[in-house]
Amino acid sequence: MMWEACAEKMRATDGKLGMGCRVTRCSYDEASGNWIVEYKDQLGGLHTIETEHVIASAPMRTLVCGLSPAVSERTKRAAESLKYRDFLTVMLILKDRHMFDDNWIYIHDPSVKVGRVQNFRSWSPEMVPEPDKVCYGLEYFCFEHDGLWTSADSDLIELAKRELIQIGLAKGGDFVDGCVVRQRKAYPVYDDDYAQHVATIRQELETRYPNLHLVGRNGMHKYNNQDHAMMTAMLCVENILADAKLYDLWQVNSDAEYHEQGPAVAEETTGTALRLVPTRVVAAPEA
Repeated sequence: MMWEACAEKMRATDGKLGMGCRVTRCSYDEASGNWIVEYKDQLGGLHTIETEHVIASAPMRTLVCGLSPAVSERTKRAAESLKYRDFLTVMLILKDRHMFDDNWIYIHDPSVKVGRVQNFRSWSPEMVPEPDKVCYGLEYFCFEHDGLWTSADSDLIELAKRELIQIGLAKGGDFVDGCVVRQRKAYPVYDDDYAQHVATIRQELETRYPNLHLVGRNGMHKYNNQDHAMMTAMLCVENILADAKLYDLWQVNSDAEYHEQGPAVAEETTGTALRLVPTRVVAAPEA
């Protein structure tokens, strides 16, 4: 898988990767300009790292409220006002009846709760190694602690089975196994005031913490797709390595291209989803 390959390459270049760790505090030393990051490992052991730069993809609300020295009350209120929508997927393994070949389909039937169905084999045959089986992911959009989120896994699996049959993508004897994956804060909510809240947060963070870099969907409270979320992180690294703001990460969005702030660039970044072209545009390659 992509992330396992990324981890192997990182370790091969003496990079350190901590899995299952939880950051508990980010403290900025105004005298040195460095960060002191505290985190707990899987066993609960407390560790500290001093670093010049912090790249954060944690939910903006969580990060802002955990910084030290603390942000102003105005910025804290803005962070606490940000909202999120949660998400869970019920994976069902079943006999392959070749019902559809798309990567996913959206469900608009108001009589069911499922919002989208993923076909994992269409993403990669390696995700479903048995040729006579298929794995569908039934996606449910919800809020943490609501009735759907707090349902038992067994109940959610039975719900997904019933709904898959109801929408005509399976029959009763097809099912082999199932499991549930929950994802908190999967979607930043765009309410009437979110843009002003984000602008307030950005203004203080960029002034007080110049080497704190926000990336990704949750880190920027911006509804980017996965490709563009990863692009913000890659371009962030380019900025750090160049010690200059070559790219405005906030201009990377759900469109296929954005305008570069820095000078025109004529080069290609091998092995990434980026193409730097002399027209001052960075674009993802065509599908």
